[in-house]
Amino acid sequence: MAMSAKERKLSRLGSCKGGAASGSGGGLGSPASRGHRSAAAAPQRRVFAALFAFLCAGVVVLGGVHVIGASFRPVLRTAWPSETLKAISSDAGTQQAGSGADTVLPSVHVRHAVALPDRVLLILKDGSSLPAPERFECLYSPANSSELRRQPLLAASLPDGPSLVHCPAEPSGVDVSLSLSLSPLVVPLPWDRLVYTALVDSRDNSTVVFAKGMNLRPGRLGVASRYQCVFGRDLSKPKHVLTSPVISAAQEVFRCVTPLRIRRYLRMSTDDANGNGDMEMTSLCWHRGQKAHSMCVCTMLRNQARFLREWIIYHSHIGVDRWFIYDNNSDDDIEQVLNTMDSSRYNVTRHLWPWMKSQEAGFAHCALRARESCEWVGFIDIDEFLHFPGNQTLPDVLRNYKNRPRIGELRTACHSFGPSGRTKIPKKGVTTSYTCRLAAPERHKSIIRPDALNPSLINVVHHFHLKEGVKYVNIGQGVMLINHYKYQVWEVFKDKFSGRVATYVADWQDEENVGSRDRAPGLGTKPVEPEDWPRRFCEVYDTGLKDFVHKTFTDPDTGSLPW
Repeated sequence: MAMSAKERKLSRLGSCKGGAASGSGGGLGSPASRGHRSAAAAPQRRVFAALFAFLCAGVVVLGGVHVIGASFRPVLRTAWPSETLKAISSDAGTQQAGSGADTVLPSVHVRHAVALPDRVLLILKDGSSLPAPERFECLYSPANSSELRRQPLLAASLPDGPSLVHCPAEPSGVDVSLSLSLSPLVVPLPWDRLVYTALVDSRDNSTVVFAKGMNLRPGRLGVASRYQCVFGRDLSKPKHVLTSPVISAAQEVFRCVTPLRIRRYLRMSTDDANGNGDMEMTSLCWHRGQKAHSMCVCTMLRNQARFLREWIIYHSHIGVDRWFIYDNNSDDDIEQVLNTMDSSRYNVTRHLWPWMKSQEAGFAHCALRARESCEWVGFIDIDEFLHFPGNQTLPDVLRNYKNRPRIGELRTACHSFGPSGRTKIPKKGVTTSYTCRLAAPERHKSIIRPDALNPSLINVVHHFHLKEGVKYVNIGQGVMLINHYKYQVWEVFKDKFSGRVATYVADWQDEENVGSRDRAPGLGTKPVEPEDWPRRFCEVYDTGLKDFVHKTFTDPDTGSLPW
């Protein structure tokens, strides 16, 4: 798939006591000419450091935030191995199969560890080949104590990214590694003070950095001039450091200028894209003209594998061409479920997204990934189904706005369905099983034109801020709406509303925002099933989508549904 943005995995976010490298970020104009070196100090400015391996392509190095001529106090640190860097690296590593918990595999190298509240995430070097989790162990080395061993909770890998190993949480101050790795033990980094990924955007020669710890307000732009990007392989060596201004800061997303030297190295500039570059360079650059897909969908999920087939098959039938699934630490065999889907019919990409409270950032990341191949992108959850109660179809709706570029977002109402009298997970899927809902819609969801998004990528509750002059339209409920199977049987609801992925939505056990619409009304903060749960949230019987699904998908011979 042709894309203009490739992941670049970054490093450390710092706070400066005495000063920082100069350079200001202001406005959202073209940044192409603003990447520069900087050695002067600027008081009271926080520094945002993005470590790029622009001198040694096969290595991404972590280091302290170094600001030339200034004292500093590093507070954040990480990098995430890059598929692009892997492609041009000469060190791919050897892959071997492990035979036991003490087998050492030279190809397995632990790059970084991140301490999440309930586990430790180990990020491995690209090319690491892992056996099954039961065939190796997590190693812990407490100070002044013997080594501890624990069985991994989860191991996950994809062809286009690093392998991840989830180890049980241990007390702070413990270094971590794996029994099958020759790499030394690693000090875990705090999950909530972290630069965790980045994309290079060739359209405007900028780098989009995703970071936790800045505590910017939801839905609002921060002051970009307070931050600065620092690029380098080794920031302890001033001659290897490049700086550039941040041009927008919002939520967990920071866009900064990509310095010219790095653009040249990565062959990402739009000028080079118009030349006689090789295939790799072309695939990374902005492609004009008709896009490959009319309608795509982005979603973020955790342990929803049993609902995936219905959701994908249904939306494929109504006109969705492409799916981007951001997997937030699922351990319910999602990979096996996706492997049962015919890849020639269902264009589905699973992306590992282990970061906590990062749904908005994940959607911003997905919008950038989808931009070059998708005309429209819907941001909906796995329990939400687009429904067309009238005579129009999804292609009809999109066609109505094809030649109206000033319309950048289509908003559609969401009807929330309740348990509908059920007490057990229905075997035939959600669309034919939950038929009673609340009378009034609770909120809206959006289908956006990714080219129309504000460069800050601000998004709240599945809709984005748009570029100046671009508008949204509300689609009538008689044309298009969403059936949101929000309040399912207790077993499903309980799992969904613990460990929320949205940044600004509290888990239901937390005593905050108790009146939020993201909670179940009247439920409170205790995960105890109310006696009347099966009868709650039932004001209107609505069988519209159920009837459509039975008519469209039921096998006439067996009466079964395809999922």
